[in-house]
Amino acid sequence: MHQVRNFSQYGQPVLKGLVTPEKAKIHAQTLANSLRKKFRHLSRRFKREGIDCFRLYDWDSPDIRVVVDWYAGRLVVAEYERKQTGPEYLPQMASAAAAVLNVSSNKVYIRRRHTNITDAPRYKKLNVKGERFKVRERNLWFWVNLSDFLDTGLFSDHRDTRVIIGKLAKDKDFLNLFAYTGTFTCTAAAAGARTTTTVDRSQTYIKWAKDNMLLNGLLGPKHQFIQSDVKKYLACALSQGKRFSLAFLDPPSFYKNEREQISFDVNRDHPELIREVLKLMLPGSDVFFSTNHQRFEPRFENITAKEIIKLTPQTVPEDYRNRNVHNCWQIKV
Repeated sequence: MHQVRNFSQYGQPVLKGLVTPEKAKIHAQTLANSLRKKFRHLSRRFKREGIDCFRLYDWDSPDIRVVVDWYAGRLVVAEYERKQTGPEYLPQMASAAAAVLNVSSNKVYIRRRHTNITDAPRYKKLNVKGERFKVRERNLWFWVNLSDFLDTGLFSDHRDTRVIIGKLAKDKDFLNLFAYTGTFTCTAAAAGARTTTTVDRSQTYIKWAKDNMLLNGLLGPKHQFIQSDVKKYLACALSQGKRFSLAFLDPPSFYKNEREQISFDVNRDHPELIREVLKLMLPGSDVFFSTNHQRFEPRFENITAKEIIKLTPQTVPEDYRNRNVHNCWQIKV
């Protein structure tokens, strides 16, 4: 069996009613067969498009709740924690994936994700190896890290959303909230945005965003990076009279900081968040709002805008369409 790197966000699970070894072998073979077909279908076309990262398996079978992502010759294999599988199940699935795709064991990473988490998982550091490498997405390059964080630095499910933003960004003042590693900032800057403002509460990701801009030769005085809670930033920007003509906001589903007494729940707080963003937008501008919350309930009734357009599934790439990976709206001001 391949030995793969095993990162669990919240320690060892307590499991009951494990999948039998015989059934696990069947699952591994089913997964391998699916990956072989999907890789053959996707890899050549994505290579022509200059796309290094894509999803190969997304719970295609209801019995195999595994997600497999390709990162330029490396694999991330993840499973949402459940009682039916034991500690050896996910490594076995990862080994099957590595074998069928001819990926060496030191380039395979596994993730155990958990549900009902009350803090934003992307801010939980798992390791300190610093194993970054660059990957391509069409005309841009991004740094990813498969060893140190639950998420890798690149949300590939939004690659087509970035195309949409790029088509609108020329000569715009772009605001990127909950910016993570700044991939949308890179997109807007490369497309000719007049200015960009990148806001995230994590200094780690603000630095990562700067590194991505530098990697693409885009870093400069027109591009501002701000480490701040978004709500605090919005209040400050409004008081300073700042205005923008294009914005993207993709908040986490929820987070809570006891020390700063800050919390956010996207189902509860999105109407207020959007209204506060709209106060900064110039007439004729566009705001893109996205969430990956699986039970999100939009409440746009009291939001004043010319038009609110649901873009999903236009923003969801082919390799992510087995599940509701995100929902995205365009708000025209």
